[in-house]
Amino acid sequence: MSSTDRTTVEEVMSTPLETISKDATVMDAAQRMQEEDISALVVPNTPRAIVSSTDVLEAVADGRDTSELQVADVMTTGVETATPDLYMEEVAAMMTTYGIKHLPVVKDEYVGMVSSTDVTAHLS
Repeated sequence: MSSTDRTTVEEVMSTPLETISKDATVMDAAQRMQEEDISALVVPNTPRAIVSSTDVLEAVADGRDTSELQVADVMTTGVETATPDLYMEEVAAMMTTYGIKHLPVVKDEYVGMVSSTDVTAHLS
């Protein structure tokens, strides 16, 4: 991406934002991600949390029963967020710095999600 690229998160982020309750099962989360063809869901009403396909894979690999296990038991908390006015080059730098693949987009409340896939597609 060139230093003159001024594409903002708002232009690239996925909307509407897909969410899931912290009380839902991990199986429900996996099925929802598959149906929506996405790799993370925001968990609202929690302090900055998402459940990602990686969280689901780790639960399965650990032999946990995903039909009984709740999202709250595997979700990633304290996630970094982006604002709609950030430039994509800033998002790419954040993802690299923090070693993450998803950034919920917040403007007073959650409004979208930007993923490493979005960054890659933007770079193409």
